[in-house]
Amino acid sequence: MAGHETHYTLDLPKFDKPAKVLIVVAPYYKDIADNLIAGARATLDEAGVAHELIEVPGALEVPTAIALAHRQSNFDGYVALGCVIRGETTHYDTVCNDSSRGLTLLGLQGACVGNGILTVENRPQAEVRADPAEMNKGGGAAAAALHLIALSRKWSAETKGVGFRPVGSFQIAGDSEGPASV
Repeated sequence: MAGHETHYTLDLPKFDKPAKVLIVVAPYYKDIADNLIAGARATLDEAGVAHELIEVPGALEVPTAIALAHRQSNFDGYVALGCVIRGETTHYDTVCNDSSRGLTLLGLQGACVGNGILTVENRPQAEVRADPAEMNKGGGAAAAALHLIALSRKWSAETKGVGFRPVGSFQIAGDSEGPASV
């Protein structure tokens, strides 16, 4: 079962203008997915953030669906949900690694993604992590997406120059008309 470690949780960010989040879930283990969704929705509702839900066949399709939405829609952030339970083959490793890598790459490209795809050894671990009254990993993924949206908005509001600016004026040799324009 899950440990009883305590950890610090950031307060949910506040938004001056509305935010819209897409929840993408792979409901392979439907009961676990439903708990993850409940936790994510509760967190988004608490923050006053609009959200939509779509389902995809499996965890490997979650990054692709988010990439499509990021390119073709108007969502501010994304919550990736699903569960991968270790089986008898190496398929578990492929699904865990590739879904995580896909989500990480999306984040590095500017998508605000909260990763709530559980990667566990057995069903009891998944049940505890998905349960909103227990570890609430769906709510944690939603909170992560919200924090990234807040950072993105904070930094997109700041402006900085592109290139360089001349410090003073200078004159090009042989130019008698005064300082050069840059």
